Amino acid sequence: MTAVGVIRGTTPDRRAVIPLLRRLRSDEGRADPLPVWDELRALGEVVPAPWGGYFVTGFDTCNQVLRGRNWLVPDFDWQERRPDPARWREPATREMTRTLSRLNPPVHTAQRRALGNLFDRGTLETLRPRIDRHVSGLLDRLDLRLRTHGTADFVTTVAEQLPIHTVGRWLAIPDEHYPHILDFTHRQVHAQELLPTKSELAVSAQATLEMRTFFTGLLAHRRAHPGNDVLSGWIRYWDAQYPDDRAAADQTLYDLTMFITIASLETTATLLANAVWFLTRDPAVADWLRRHPEHIDDAIDEVLRYDPPIHLNSRFAADDTVLAGVPIAKDTAVHVLYGAANHDPRRNENPHVFDIRRKGGHLTFGGGAHYCLGAALARLEARQLLTQLLERFPTLRPATAPTYGNRMVFRRVTSLRVTT
Repeated sequence: MTAVGVIRGTTPDRRAVIPLLRRLRSDEGRADPLPVWDELRALGEVVPAPWGGYFVTGFDTCNQVLRGRNWLVPDFDWQERRPDPARWREPATREMTRTLSRLNPPVHTAQRRALGNLFDRGTLETLRPRIDRHVSGLLDRLDLRLRTHGTADFVTTVAEQLPIHTVGRWLAIPDEHYPHILDFTHRQVHAQELLPTKSELAVSAQATLEMRTFFTGLLAHRRAHPGNDVLSGWIRYWDAQYPDDRAAADQTLYDLTMFITIASLETTATLLANAVWFLTRDPAVADWLRRHPEHIDDAIDEVLRYDPPIHLNSRFAADDTVLAGVPIAKDTAVHVLYGAANHDPRRNENPHVFDIRRKGGHLTFGGGAHYCLGAALARLEARQLLTQLLERFPTLRPATAPTYGNRMVFRRVTSLRVTT
C-alpha cells in the first residue's frame, strides 16, 4: 500500500461539485462567479473533482501548489500515462503542451534561462513611449466613436488592440497581421479549457493549423531577412544552440514565438476591460483615482485580485503526498482556482468588496517557476492606459454590463459598451 493509501482524510462526495461547475459555465456564473467560488471553498481546501482530480480553493494551499517543486505541469509524459491518452492527442492540445506553460525541468529551466528577464526595467523603459503612443491613438479612436455614436465597445476598440500592438511591434510583426492573430487566438484557446467539447476541439484544431502556418511563415521570412529585432535575436541564439539540427531550432523558435505572442493577448485584454468596468461603474471610484494617480498600481492589483483573467490552472503530484490533510496520489491532477484563492477571507478581509486601497494579496500571475513571464508588461500596459483614460474621459462609464466568453479557464470579456 502506498503512503497515500494508509492516510485517512475526509472529503466531500465527488458529485457535489458538478452543479457548481455548471453554474460557473452559465451566463449568471460568468457574470458573477463569486458566489460559486464561496461555495467551492466551503466544501474544503481540496475538493474532489468528478474525473478523479481535485480543485484547490484556499489561498495558502493554492500558493503551496504553485510554488512547490513537487507539483508539476501536465506535460507530454504525464499525458501519456493517463488511462485515456487519446484525450490528450488533439492537435491543439499537443501544440500548447510544447510551450513554456507545459514544460517541466530541465527543459523549462533551459528555455527560461535562455530568454532571461524578457521585460526587465530597461526593456520596459524602452517600450513605455511606444505604448503611450499606442494608447493615445486608441483613445483617439474611442473618442471619435463616442462622439459619433454615443457609445463604443471598449473591448474591440481599445482592450484587444493594445496588447497585440505592443507585442506585435516588439517582435516586428507587420500591423496587417494583427486581426488574423487575434482571430485564431480566440479560437485556439478552447483546447486549454478544462472540459472542452468535441466541437470546441475541432475549432481549436483549425485555429492551430492557421497559427502554425502564420508563425512558421513569420520565422522563415525573418530568417531570410534578419534585423536587430527581438525575433531575429532569438533565431541567432537558437541556431547557435542547435548548429547541426535546424529542425530542432525551428521547433523551439516556433514554440516560443507562438506562445509569447498569444499568451499576452487575451489575458491582458481582459485585465484592461475589467479595469474599466470596475473603476468606472462607480463614478466616485474613478474620480478618486483620477485625483490620486499614485494609487493606479494599487487599483491594477485589485482588479487582478477581484477577477483574474485566468480562473484555473492545473498541476499534478510528482509523488504521493498530502495536501491540506487530503491524501493525493502520484500523478493526480489538482486544479488551482485563482478566483477562489484571491477571495479567501483568511487572506483578504471582506474579499467581495472592490477596494483599490486594499493592498491585498493575489495569485493571479501564478508562482514559482511558472510565474507569468509577461506580468511586468501587462502592468505597464494597464498603468499607461489608465493614466491617460482617467484624464481624457473623466465621465466615462459603462453603458451596459460586460459580456463574457463561454469559458471556465481563460476569462474573456467579449464586449463592454461605454459612454460619457
